[in-house]
Amino acid sequence: MEMAKESKGKELQEALTHKWDNVWEVLGDKEKDRVFEINEEYKDFLDKGKTEREAAREIIRVATEQGYISIDEVIEKKIKPTPGMKIYANNKNKAVALFVIGEEKLEKGMHIIGSHLDAPRLDLKQFPLYEDSGLALCKTHYYGGIKKYQWVTLPLALHGVVMKEDGEKIDIVIGEDEEDPVFFITDLLPHLAKDQMAKKMGEGITGEGLNLLVGSIPYKDDEINEKVKLNVLNILHEKYGIKEEDFTSAEFEVVPAGKSRDVGIDRSMVGGYGQDDRVCAFTSFKAILDVEKPNKTAVALFVDKEEIGSVGNTSMESRFFENVVSELIYLTEEDYSELVVKRALANSWVLSADTLGGFDPNYPEVLDKMNAPFIGKGVTIVKYTGARGKGGSNDANSEYLAKIRKIFNDNDVVWQMGELGKVDQGGGGTIAYILANYGMEVVDCGVALLSVHAPYEIASKADVYMTYKGYNAFFNA
Repeated sequence: MEMAKESKGKELQEALTHKWDNVWEVLGDKEKDRVFEINEEYKDFLDKGKTEREAAREIIRVATEQGYISIDEVIEKKIKPTPGMKIYANNKNKAVALFVIGEEKLEKGMHIIGSHLDAPRLDLKQFPLYEDSGLALCKTHYYGGIKKYQWVTLPLALHGVVMKEDGEKIDIVIGEDEEDPVFFITDLLPHLAKDQMAKKMGEGITGEGLNLLVGSIPYKDDEINEKVKLNVLNILHEKYGIKEEDFTSAEFEVVPAGKSRDVGIDRSMVGGYGQDDRVCAFTSFKAILDVEKPNKTAVALFVDKEEIGSVGNTSMESRFFENVVSELIYLTEEDYSELVVKRALANSWVLSADTLGGFDPNYPEVLDKMNAPFIGKGVTIVKYTGARGKGGSNDANSEYLAKIRKIFNDNDVVWQMGELGKVDQGGGGTIAYILANYGMEVVDCGVALLSVHAPYEIASKADVYMTYKGYNAFFNA
């Protein structure tokens, strides 16, 4: 009798309780091979797109090779979008929207996955170059939420675009080729850092102290001052044809130098710069490339400026996406009206594709282990983000969560639930609330990372694969 009771209890426990799967334990050998194949593509994407401009350019390049045509061409030639047609829209070379027209009218809504292409970094100031004590340096302004101490004594590369007065555009990348020089931000030696180390961690390195070391050889002319600065300018002029004033109409981003790498003796993880949020950009991009003729129009959105509050004309808060949808409806509907546009937006489903911090056993105190996402347990659904009391958060409703859960379960997608830290610890936000303003159903859904916002972040290859698989299922639902 005792054994029978135990057996019934175990059966009941298996039926009623739930544990999140480890992706590696449920994959077959062929699917494991697919995980590693996709992550080779992912690392290549990370290396080619270290800035929002580079990532947008790579997305458009591959999309056009796959048959996507520009919305500008569609408008100019008055082409009527039909099911299966693939269209892209470029927003100032920093944001992109990809559409695969569905069988249903746009008025019935779209299936949208929105990610962001920008990442925390250092930007050169508009008049950055100066000389001090025989060294040439560049002043920077950090972009997004960084820990400033992580950016010192690190090999850095310079990625940028210079727009000259005559309209000439010059792309510059220094520090990525093995033969290139790299740049550094210096730090104090421990022997002299007593006062520095007595400060709070966030005050040990200041924003104005993040000055990039760029040269030390003086220009040979005894009749001038700031010889090292002039030598740097001369090198830039000889190689790129630019002068100091051109910095005022340039955008230079300072990022970690070098390629993304496999992490772990088992090569199960990816370490690289900018995975927040290019991991979700890559997985949604790859997912929409596999979509041919969906029921609902599939949309992959790649926006800019998320790390500084989604402001500006390339951000999610701009009217870019709404304007492109309006153009498509104008081309497809005989009687265009703003009401149809509003219906198309309000009837849409969205996955706000962004990253969050995975449980790190080195820092267990900041996360609720029962509700934290874990590395290797699949794509993470995040009902709400925000900070303390859900402030500033989109809080997805149960009806929509149940639909996403069913889509993932029906397509063998390994998924987990997660949140961004303990209740009073902190938090963050994504583009979810902006899209929700249209009345869309929105939930955050992405990859959990280790060392988020650090110069190098870490993702599980299994999670990258399951996120791609989940996004593909969503587009085709």
